[in-house]
Amino acid sequence: MAAGLILIGMGPGGVNGMTRSAIEAAKNADYRRYEAYTALWSQESLEGLENEIGEIQKVMRPEVEEPVELLELAKQSSVALLIVGDPLQATTHVDLQLQALEAGVTCSVIHGISITGLVTGAIGLSNYRFGRQTTLTYPYGGWVATSPLEVIAMNRYQGLHTLALLDLDPTGEGVGGQVPMQPKDAANAMTMMSEKLSDSIQEMPDDSVLDKMRIEACKQICQGIDDLMVVLCSDMGTPEQNITYCKLGDLSSAKMGRLHSLVIPANPGDVEQTALSRWGKK
Repeated sequence: MAAGLILIGMGPGGVNGMTRSAIEAAKNADYRRYEAYTALWSQESLEGLENEIGEIQKVMRPEVEEPVELLELAKQSSVALLIVGDPLQATTHVDLQLQALEAGVTCSVIHGISITGLVTGAIGLSNYRFGRQTTLTYPYGGWVATSPLEVIAMNRYQGLHTLALLDLDPTGEGVGGQVPMQPKDAANAMTMMSEKLSDSIQEMPDDSVLDKMRIEACKQICQGIDDLMVVLCSDMGTPEQNITYCKLGDLSSAKMGRLHSLVIPANPGDVEQTALSRWGKK
């Protein structure tokens, strides 16, 4: 293969979820790197992929955000950067594209199945009714960000569903030691956000119509946060896939998997509600 950087989408998990062109490009590359901080495959799946395409070296946030070594290697050799899901769902990888362009390195893309496209249809909600996406982060050092809950609140106020990805890194440093957030962690984080947001509502500016909308949206979501209905999506696109529709307060007892995301519906339509009812806790 010609020298250059190839961003390859791995899909949600397992060799069977990758396209033939993705597997062939990775197999034929001189070097293979696996970006392991925005999302993860299981170790078993990674080993299966290595058996198919050859040795893979893991890289973390510093090597991708400051890709000096990666781009130098790609000037003389073909380098495959394997990325879980689709390569361009994270701005990190778009920035990498731009840095490659600036460095005079050819950068091509092979797309893969992304969680953002997979989840909506799988659970039965209309793709057209999703608002801004967000990520539930770990409380770093006891500090919790309320912005994810504010995104969910504003979406719900406007009748829009929300896809919330769950954090992988308790440290926030992106250098290793990931611990994918579990359902009980997500419930705890949202409860902490609600408590903090409730205390700060009085301090929010109310100078514009948008300000007033935000205040009302936040008040609504903070009232009875434990009764908020959510859809827990576990290990989507893999044989272990599991979907649970329940109250936020019941997440702690929900079936755990390896990687999770949450969907927070907003006033589902009749067809949507029937579709969601399939996933009620048995």
